[in-house]
Amino acid sequence: MTNKFPRKYTQYSNLVGRIMLGSLFVFSGLNKIKGIESTQTYMLENGVPLLLLPLVVALEIGGGVAVIVGWQTRLFALAFAGFLILTAFIFHFRIVEPFEMVNFMKDIALSGAFLIFFAHGPGKLSLDQRRPIEG
Repeated sequence: MTNKFPRKYTQYSNLVGRIMLGSLFVFSGLNKIKGIESTQTYMLENGVPLLLLPLVVALEIGGGVAVIVGWQTRLFALAFAGFLILTAFIFHFRIVEPFEMVNFMKDIALSGAFLIFFAHGPGKLSLDQRRPIEG
């Protein structure tokens, strides 16, 4: 007897996973806009040029929406994985500060989740998997 559970529910778990991951970054990007001054200060304190802020916001909001709807999922998943690894090391790699190390590990773990979407794609319930309407 074969286990059909994974095949039957994978499409839904991929969709829910994309919504969860993507919404995190949409909200993060919107919060960066809302608190633009504190975002700029935080970036400067960590040696990150402010000219990167519009790119970060665009990736977080635009890429987050793209991941949610499953459009260009592999491309954005790879972009987010790289982004998260960079932010982990730039902003959170402080061995003597346990809270920052937890944030470091969260960013690394999230990059792993995005690498899974990079490797396996977005699933059936996505724009990447849409089929043309025949008529």
